[in-house]
Amino acid sequence: MVNIIWMAMLTIGIVFAAITGNMEAVNEAVFKGAQDAVTICIGLISILVFWLGLMRIAQASGLLEALAKIMKPIATRLFPEVPSNHPAMGYILSNMTANMFGLGNAATPMGIKAMEQLKVLNGNKDSASRSMITLLAINTASITLIPTTVISIRMNYGSVNPTEIVGTTIIATTCSTIAAILIDRFFYYRRLKKGREL
Repeated sequence: MVNIIWMAMLTIGIVFAAITGNMEAVNEAVFKGAQDAVTICIGLISILVFWLGLMRIAQASGLLEALAKIMKPIATRLFPEVPSNHPAMGYILSNMTANMFGLGNAATPMGIKAMEQLKVLNGNKDSASRSMITLLAINTASITLIPTTVISIRMNYGSVNPTEIVGTTIIATTCSTIAAILIDRFFYYRRLKKGREL
């Protein structure tokens, strides 16, 4: 469906440009957009490689393991159905840690592995378990301490102070994470209440 929408927008734009005589502006925008895309990608690659390297150093030094131990009591309360020594818990903690450092690309494989393990705990059912829904909510709204991707984009576009967004990012992502957890719990307990009434 999304492909159809994009194709329709592109076709309408080109037809409208041809009718109004603005095809030159469309061609210029296409080439400028391609150039900007390459510039952004190269900038993102360098920043992501840097932060992924730091994550590897943190992993080798035991810092990630220490962070996982700090976060484990919180994770066990958020995911009470997941045994603390189960592989799913390790993947959940890795996902949360990567998201905290703004490394969504590194967090995604861990989130997928966590979902696979949670599906195993759920008896390989097609419906999502409570833990799967909670992980999705937390992963989407996760607290970010260092928004590496946004910082790199700001650096590429010549921001005077690309890291000035760190404070507001921490506040915004903390609020979104709290809201995600509260909404997740609200619907979980509401479903439980409806189940008891039936």
